[in-house]
Amino acid sequence: MAHTHTAHGSHHDHEHGEVDFDATESPKVKDLLKTFQLPIVAFLMLSTGIALDFSTLHVWKSTEILRFSWYLSAYLLIGFPVLRAAYQGIRKGEVFSEFFLMSIATIGAFAIREYPEGVAVMLFYAVGEVFQDMAVSRASLNIRGLLDQRPDEVTLIQGDANQRIKAENATIDDIILVRQGEKVGLDGEMLSAQGVFDTSALTGESVPRNIKTSEKVLAGMINVQNPVRIKVSATYQDSKLSQIIELVRNASSEKAPTELFIRKFAKVYTPIVVYAAIAICFLPYFFVENYVFQDWLYRSLIFLVVSCPCALVISIPLGYFGGIGAASKNGILVKGGNYLDTLSHLEHVVLDKTGTLTEGVFEVQEVYFDDRYNKTELLSWVNALESHSTHPIATAIHRYAGPVINSPDWQSIEEIPGHGLKGKIAGKELLVGNFKLLDKFSIQYEAKLQENVFTTLAIAYDQNFVGYITIADKIKNDAAFAIQALDKLKVKTTMLSGDKNSVVQEVAKTLGISQAYGDLLPDEKVEKLRTLKQDKTTAFVGDGINDAPVIALSDVGIAMGGLGSDGTIESANVVIQDDKPSKIPLSIFIGKATKRIVWQNIIIAFAVKIFVLGLGTIGLATMWQAVIADVGVALIAILNAIRIQQIDFKKKLKNI
Repeated sequence: MAHTHTAHGSHHDHEHGEVDFDATESPKVKDLLKTFQLPIVAFLMLSTGIALDFSTLHVWKSTEILRFSWYLSAYLLIGFPVLRAAYQGIRKGEVFSEFFLMSIATIGAFAIREYPEGVAVMLFYAVGEVFQDMAVSRASLNIRGLLDQRPDEVTLIQGDANQRIKAENATIDDIILVRQGEKVGLDGEMLSAQGVFDTSALTGESVPRNIKTSEKVLAGMINVQNPVRIKVSATYQDSKLSQIIELVRNASSEKAPTELFIRKFAKVYTPIVVYAAIAICFLPYFFVENYVFQDWLYRSLIFLVVSCPCALVISIPLGYFGGIGAASKNGILVKGGNYLDTLSHLEHVVLDKTGTLTEGVFEVQEVYFDDRYNKTELLSWVNALESHSTHPIATAIHRYAGPVINSPDWQSIEEIPGHGLKGKIAGKELLVGNFKLLDKFSIQYEAKLQENVFTTLAIAYDQNFVGYITIADKIKNDAAFAIQALDKLKVKTTMLSGDKNSVVQEVAKTLGISQAYGDLLPDEKVEKLRTLKQDKTTAFVGDGINDAPVIALSDVGIAMGGLGSDGTIESANVVIQDDKPSKIPLSIFIGKATKRIVWQNIIIAFAVKIFVLGLGTIGLATMWQAVIADVGVALIAILNAIRIQQIDFKKKLKNI
């Protein structure tokens, strides 16, 4: 009885839209007999009772108390948790629950001496509850299995000795050894020269990733080659994977409009059903000539059983949770069912360029300085000034010029958003940024320089234009496919970027993006998105925390989270873990599939219930048929909801 109560109690939580991510047991074949122990005993008692009803055994048929006691024992064995849940609900003021419906329907069946049907209703309801609980546990554990790939122990390097310790006991700056085939237990910095890792637990992609000295290694990655040493940079609780698991765990609290509607609907629907059942029982007395109370009571009980809303209140949250799990399986974090709903009817996707559609890995193409200046000195100053910026362009300059060894004695350094950097050295001003920066300080330069297709870093010193550095960025391999897929999904695309307009237009032309705008400052991006959005459901896709204002303005913010952008994971509604643009249409595709399955469940449940309700009201349906209609529809809805995690969305997306 304890296990059965657990199942019912769990479902009572699901009725309110909560999915228990922390389920710790997964139903296995060896556990099935234990799981269904009480339902099996109740079923055997019910079968025995029905067999005796059809037998010629005089003692059974002549002693009503014996027959009643037998069926009552079977009923209480399986139905006590439901009766208790109904009682507790009434005490809390929650009278009209599915537990209340089941209780009055089955007690009513006993009142008119339809004992087998009363037991059968409760038995099939309890079996349905167990299946529902198993389905929710499976969905929860599937997601945990996909995400939490961390080993419980790590190998700590202490001098010449190695020691196995619990991962949660490791501290920052500890050095751990990860052997070939082992999973990384903690986030850290690569100390070895190079390593090759399977990142599928984090990104959904099985393509190995090369990681070099000083680069980040994250918990959940699998070392596929030689042993490597890693310096721990975050505790077990603060790892990237812990953040991801927490986000998915909390995702079920963000309800989709459909889910919220069904919850509100159930609160109104259930009392209406109870009052309608009372009307079915008593109103015919005034209109029917040969009114038989027992017949109309029986019809009202059938009405109550069929109208139980359990198929809706469990399958809909489970459908959205399944969609979140399917997205996680493909390396996409969706922070709630409401965002899946928004993705399903997106009309416009607005994209950033650098780091979203392009690699964000800039390479220096050309360096030009006026012959009147010391080129080596100027380049070292530019490199030193850029060391105060985190922009990918600064990284490209460092790769080209080398590390800053002796930084100049700067008198002041200022970053001008959307323009570049300004620094004062030896009493003279050095400007490094776009041509807008030079315009801002009235620096003269040749206008034709702005026609360069490459990104151009303009440099001015002591109020004079002294040269430029051109930098190119590579378009991501799957960017063109992403735009084509969005087009097939009837989603309009626009690109907004702070980069040079000529560069932006070239990238847009290459990818087939319908409209693009360059040379935009952060506040101009916000205004442009506000104009583009209008009445269309719009998503903005960006690659960092700098895009937070436009992400906040959009209906759903999608971030290229990569393997290290904590700020992006926090600010966005949807996070693409491997930075692949092709995951944008994939997330929309998953959203559409989830909503389709949810509405299938709603339509199937209502259609079957309305049909059987009609038959029951006019006396053409039995309690047995009512049970099959209720439990059968619930199980169909649950199976339909969980199948979303078995769909190969990548394959389907390629075939649209």
